[in-house]
Order: sequence, then structure tokens, then C-alpha cells
Amino acid sequence: MSLLIVGLDNTIVQVALPSIRADLDASLSGLQWTVDAYTLVLASLLMLAGSTADRIGRRRVFQTGLVVFALGSLACSLAPTLEWLIAARVLQAVGGSMLNPVAMSIITNTFTDPRERAQAIGVWGAVSGLGMALGPVLGGVLINAVGWEAIFWINIPVGIAAIVLTAVYVPESRAARPRRPDPVGQLLVLAFLAALTFGIIEGPNLGWASPVIIGAFAASAASLAGLLRYEPRRADPLLDLRFFRSAPFSGAVLIAISGFAALAGMLFLGTLYLQEARGLSALHAGLWMLPIAAATVIFSPIAGRLVGVRGTRLPLIISGVSMTAAGAILAVFTVDTPLAWILLPYALFGLGFGMLNTPITNTAVSGMPRAQAGLAASVASTSRQVGQSLGVAVIGAVVATGLEGRALTTDFTRASRPGFLIVAAGGLVVLLVGLATTTARARASADRVAAALDPAHG
Repeated sequence: MSLLIVGLDNTIVQVALPSIRADLDASLSGLQWTVDAYTLVLASLLMLAGSTADRIGRRRVFQTGLVVFALGSLACSLAPTLEWLIAARVLQAVGGSMLNPVAMSIITNTFTDPRERAQAIGVWGAVSGLGMALGPVLGGVLINAVGWEAIFWINIPVGIAAIVLTAVYVPESRAARPRRPDPVGQLLVLAFLAALTFGIIEGPNLGWASPVIIGAFAASAASLAGLLRYEPRRADPLLDLRFFRSAPFSGAVLIAISGFAALAGMLFLGTLYLQEARGLSALHAGLWMLPIAAATVIFSPIAGRLVGVRGTRLPLIISGVSMTAAGAILAVFTVDTPLAWILLPYALFGLGFGMLNTPITNTAVSGMPRAQAGLAASVASTSRQVGQSLGVAVIGAVVATGLEGRALTTDFTRASRPGFLIVAAGGLVVLLVGLATTTARARASADRVAAALDPAHG
């Protein structure tokens, strides 16, 4: 149920963006922050939440996350201003960061057989996809009937039910040797992502050559350099850089960032295209976006079976080709394109995204010593959220630059064309990196890393 509400939150907020813009007088950058305040904080805290759960108890952290997520949702629904809403989204993200790492840790430690684990991860992807599927339609119904505030109410009863079910069915567990806290590494990760996202989102407004934007990018680069220098010196680093010597692991991280950037861009541009450019209601926009999520639900468990039987190469090829084609098709759409034609690229994108999740997580944790699997899965989850943050930031900045002060409703399709091409580029990266990191030579690098991390493993 935690995966359901996190997946639901991804799409239900996207379909509400035009209503939030109208009610709170939000700019395009304000809408970007409404999405990215959540994904940015989530990305920054996932690894911290995972290590904290290993140390003080996974069930305890999981239930705390559910409480904080529900309180953040309530605060979002009460937001009288955009600034309030963005702050409440940050609180939501703090709670959300405690959910996925624990859920994935349960999967990776329960299912030790590679085939069973791949299938379990496929079910995990299907549940996330179910949340995505419900999001646009449920959001449209709630927005039409009550208002955008109601989209956050749904998280509260689901969160309460999940708290009760966790207390009844999930036993408390801790890691045998939990990693020590790494506050310096945590601050460096947060500074890197926050400064980078700020520079990208606010660049069109303040000017790319302004001292503030240049300073933001410089701070981001300095934070990354500090992280790369500091982390190898720690016995228990927040981010174990040795993982990246494995070509499949590095590929999984890059694929996660690219694929989820494409997803975030697709949802961000799609809801604005349908509601602002085509004039649809939130409910009708949600119904037209349903093929993305429905295909994700259908193909996620299929991807799990394919990975279990044939490995990750075929699903990644299907994913990359489908997502690239979807972005390229949408790049030529205008306000006069028959609306029914949108079903093809949306279904193609859902197929590609449904094939994506399982290979990412399976590649990240496969071959790793069991003690390292949770950390590897946390890095993969963090990469997903980084991708979503960057997708909304970069594509939104491209659209804002293309608009150059013109109306969002009348000039959106022309300004959004480069954004959809970026979506296609994300799919192309998935394809090319997937091909490069599923070779025998790449798998040999993963074996060397596993042996270095745990000599007994080799």
C-alpha cells in the first residue's frame, strides 16, 4: 500500500498542475517546484532513510514514514499559497523517503532466488503502475468534484490502513551490522541536487548568465567534487563509489536517471498539453493519459518474467525503442492533431516504462553480496528520483525558454516540441546503455566488484 500511494502521488499531482496554476496564480517554474520539491527531497533522503531503518528498525521507520507522509498530504490540502504547498510537499517527501527503501529491502532479503526476486520486483513495478493508473482518473474525478486539494486527501486513509497492516503483518527487523550515519555525505548530496535543480529551474527567469544561477551551478559542482573526495575515505560511506566500477550497476543508475527523466517530462508536458493547449478538463485529461499507466501495469510483471528467464537485455531494448518512438511522435503533435492519435504514443511510452523498472532494480542488486543489496537498491531508487527531478527541471526550463513570455495556452505546443525530443533522447539513452551494459564483458566487471566487496562471495 505504501508503493500504491507513492505511485499515486506521482501522477495525481501532475494532472492537478493546471488547476493549481489557476487557483494559486503559479508560474511555470512554480509548477516545476511543486513537483521537484517532492522528488528532490525524496532523492536526497532515500539512502539516509534506508540506513536508519537498518539501524533502529525497519518497521519503526516504515510506520514513521507513513505518518509523516499522511501529515504532509493533509498540509498540502490546506495550502493557501504556492509557497505553503511547496513546503508541504517537502514534508511529504520526508515521509516518502522512509517507504520505498524498506519495501525494497523486504523484497531483496525475502526473495534470494534470482528468478523469484525478478518476478517479485515485477509485482513491485505493477503495484507502482497501479498507483500511476489510478492517479490521473482519480485525480480528475476529485478535481472536477471538489478541487485540487482533494487529491491529497486520498493519501490519508490509505496511509492509516498501511500503518495498521504493517503493525499486524510486518515483523520488526534490523541489519546485523548497520552502517554508521554519514551527515557530511548527506549534506553534500542535498546541496548538489538542490543547487543543480535551482539553477536549471530558475535559469530562464533570472537569466543563465546571472550571478545567482552561475553561483548555483558552481555550488553544485563543488558539492559533487566534495562528495567524490570525502566518501571513499569513510568506512561506511553513504554512497559506496566502488559500486560504480560495475558496468551493469553504473548502467542501471544512468538508465534510471534517463528513463525516469523521460517519464517525468512526459507527464509534465502531457497534462499541460491536454489541459492548457487542448482545453480538456482534469477528468478528461486523466482518461486520455490512462494508456501510459495501464500499459505500465500490464507490462511490469511481464518484464519481471522476462528478466527471470532471459535477463535484462531484451526488456531494456523494448523499453528504449518504445520510449524513443513515443517522444518522437509527440514532438510533431499540434493543437490540430486528432486527439485519438495520442493513444499510440501514450501506449508506447507505457510499454517502455513498464519494461524499465524491473531491469533497473534487478541489475542494481544482482551479483552484489547480500549485505550490500539494500544499499545498491537504495542507490537505484535514488537515481529514479534524481531522474524525475531533472526531467521536470530541464524540460520545464526548455519550455519556459521557448515561450519567452508568451501565453502557456496559445504557444505551448510549439514551445514543448524540444521537450518531447528530450523525452525521446531519454529513451535512446536507455536503449544504448542497455545494449552496452548487458554484454559478457560488462557482467565480468560486476563479478569483480562483488568479489572485491565480499571476498567470500567470489
